[in-house]
Amino acid sequence: MNMFNQTINGTQSNDVQGYVAKNFLANVFSWMGIALAMTAFTAYYFASDQTLISLLYNAQGGMTTLGMIVLFAPLALVLLMGFGMNKMSYLSLVLVFAIFSILMGMSLSFVLLVYTSASVFKTFLVTSLLFGVMAILGYTTKTDLTKFGSLLLMALIGIIIAAVVNFFMHSASLDYFISFFGVLIFTGLTAYDVQKLKRIGSGAEYQGASLSKLTVLGALSLYLDFINLFLFLLRFMGGRK
Repeated sequence: MNMFNQTINGTQSNDVQGYVAKNFLANVFSWMGIALAMTAFTAYYFASDQTLISLLYNAQGGMTTLGMIVLFAPLALVLLMGFGMNKMSYLSLVLVFAIFSILMGMSLSFVLLVYTSASVFKTFLVTSLLFGVMAILGYTTKTDLTKFGSLLLMALIGIIIAAVVNFFMHSASLDYFISFFGVLIFTGLTAYDVQKLKRIGSGAEYQGASLSKLTVLGALSLYLDFINLFLFLLRFMGGRK
């Protein structure tokens, strides 16, 4: 009887954990969707207004001072959210995430200036499909992706270093190499991050942290996966104006 009760309690516990994980991930994807919508709207709004875009880019095609601030400000906000989560309130975290999404939209407005609308839309659809497939894989797979995640993060550091080097070298072949591996890395990171968020939602990790704050940080993580995957794919699929 004790074994039977333990089995029943264990099944109920697994069911509860599964429900909590699904609810947590649903909230994460909701916040991610909202952030992507804010970014897309901001990018379109700036790209379609010559006065606004001139605030970021000068007539020679270079960045203005405000443009440089907008370019690097999102990185500062990501670090602020990551390292300041415990000190920040939930509302403050949401506000910073919203500002981050808007600034990303401003900095990505150049995409609509450089590439045709049709190719941007096509790349967005392909990114959504690929992201969705990898998210499902990360949620359903029984394989522990932790080791793969560590390798992918190291590979990400590698392509960041390569991108910095290529900023001075202007090598087309190296740029192609970076783009190709960028797609592979963020495709893998999508599955890894979804599995990690599933564990967080089920209480397997970070049990002492605020679940609401972790929802926002989880949305930020998947948002970055999606945006970077989109930008790397755009280098292959984007038709320039």
